[in-house]
Amino acid sequence: MGSMLQTLVNAWRIPDLRKKLQFTLVAILIYRLGTAIPTPMIDSAAFASLIERFGQLGQFLDIISGGAFKSVSVLALGISPYINASIIMQLLTFAIPALERLSKEGEVGQKKIQKITRAVTLVLSLVMAISYALMTRGATTPGIPEWLSLTIVILSFAAGASFVVWLGEQIDARGVGNGISLIIFIGIASRLPSGAKTLFLYFQNLTVTKNIFLALGLVLLVAFVFIAIITVVVFVQSAERRIPVQYTKRVVGRKMYGGQSTYLPIKVNQSGVLPVIFAMSVLMVPSTIASFTGSTGKFAMWLMNFNQNPLYYVVYTIMIIAFTFFYATISFNPIDIANNLQKNGGYILGIRPGRPTAEFVGKTARRLNWFESVFLAILVLMPSVLGMLTGAHGIWFGGTAVLILVGVAMDIVNQLEAQMLMRHYKGFLD
Repeated sequence: MGSMLQTLVNAWRIPDLRKKLQFTLVAILIYRLGTAIPTPMIDSAAFASLIERFGQLGQFLDIISGGAFKSVSVLALGISPYINASIIMQLLTFAIPALERLSKEGEVGQKKIQKITRAVTLVLSLVMAISYALMTRGATTPGIPEWLSLTIVILSFAAGASFVVWLGEQIDARGVGNGISLIIFIGIASRLPSGAKTLFLYFQNLTVTKNIFLALGLVLLVAFVFIAIITVVVFVQSAERRIPVQYTKRVVGRKMYGGQSTYLPIKVNQSGVLPVIFAMSVLMVPSTIASFTGSTGKFAMWLMNFNQNPLYYVVYTIMIIAFTFFYATISFNPIDIANNLQKNGGYILGIRPGRPTAEFVGKTARRLNWFESVFLAILVLMPSVLGMLTGAHGIWFGGTAVLILVGVAMDIVNQLEAQMLMRHYKGFLD
C-alpha cells in the first residue's frame, strides 16, 4: 500500500503525468455526478423491486454501476452493455475468420473492431433499456401517454450507456489507466461506505439482541476473511508460470544474435473476472424471460426464485469453470506460441520444437485453468457462505469485487511506473 501511494506521489510531481491524473479525476467526478441524475418518467421503487427479482446479478449490476442501477439514474446501465459487447466480439472473433484477420492487423484492425464493438454496445443498450422499460411499464408517470414515457426511459438509458463508454475512451486517450476498468473500479469503491454501514448496523443490532462476544467473534471472522481474500487475490493476480526458453546462437553479418536464456510467462488468472460476468448473465436469462411473460405459475416462480435455490450455486460453479476453459481456448493459442518460438530460434529445454512444444504449453495452460476456475468459483461463493455463517446477508463485498479492485489498482500503478521509468531513462548516449 505504501509503495502504491508513493508511486502516485511521484507521478504527481511530473507535469505531463499530473495533467493526465487531473483529467482522470475530472472524468471520474463527471461520472459520479451522472450517477446522481435520475431517469425521468419512471418509478424508482418499482425498478428497485425489479432488481430484487434479479437476485445476485441485480446486486452485482448495482455494485459495478456505483449505485446508479438501484437509484434509476440515467447511467443505470453503466458499463454492462459494453462488457457484454466485448465478450460477444471476442466470441465472434474466434468464430468468424474475417474478424480474426482484423484482430491480427495491428492497430488498424483493432480500431475497426472497436468501431464494431461500439455499434454492438449501442444495440445491446437499446435492448436492455427496452427490456427494463417494458418490465416496469406499470410504473410510468400518470397523466402522460405510456408510449412517451417508455420512449424517454429507453432513450435515457441508452444515451447514458453510450456516454459512459465515451467517457471511458476519453480516459484511455487522455488519462491514466484503462477507462472502462477504472469506471467499474470507481463504481465498486463508491459502494464501500454503504456496505460498511450495513455491516456495522447488523453487528450493532446483534450486540443488543444476542451476545456481544458472539458479535465480536463474527466481526473478527469477517475481517479475517476480508484480509485473506485481498491477500490471495493480489498473489494470484501477479502470479505466473514461467517456462524456461533457450534461444540458439546465429550469425548475421559480423554480429552474433541469440544464445540467451529467458522464460515464457503464462498468467495464472488469464481471463480475469469475465467468466463470472458471463455466467451471471446467462443465469439471468431464464428469470428475465419468466418476468416478461408475467406468469405466476409454479415453473415461472421457480425460475424467478432460482437464485435462492441451492442448485443455483452448483450450476453457477459449473458455468464459471466451463467459461474459464472456453475463454482460455479462444484467447490463448499454444500453436501460435510454438510457431513464434521456432521462427525466432527458441525452444523449451527438454521439449522438441513444433508440435511437442505446443502440446507442452497447452497442457501447462490447462493445469493453470483448473486452478483459476476453482479459484474464481470459491471467490464468488465466499460472500454467500460467509453470509450463511454469520447471518449478515448484506455482505456483498466478495471476491468478484475484490478481484476487480485489485486488478485495476495494480494495472494503474504498473502503467504509472512504466511511464515514469520511460521519462527518467537517460539512454545510451549518456
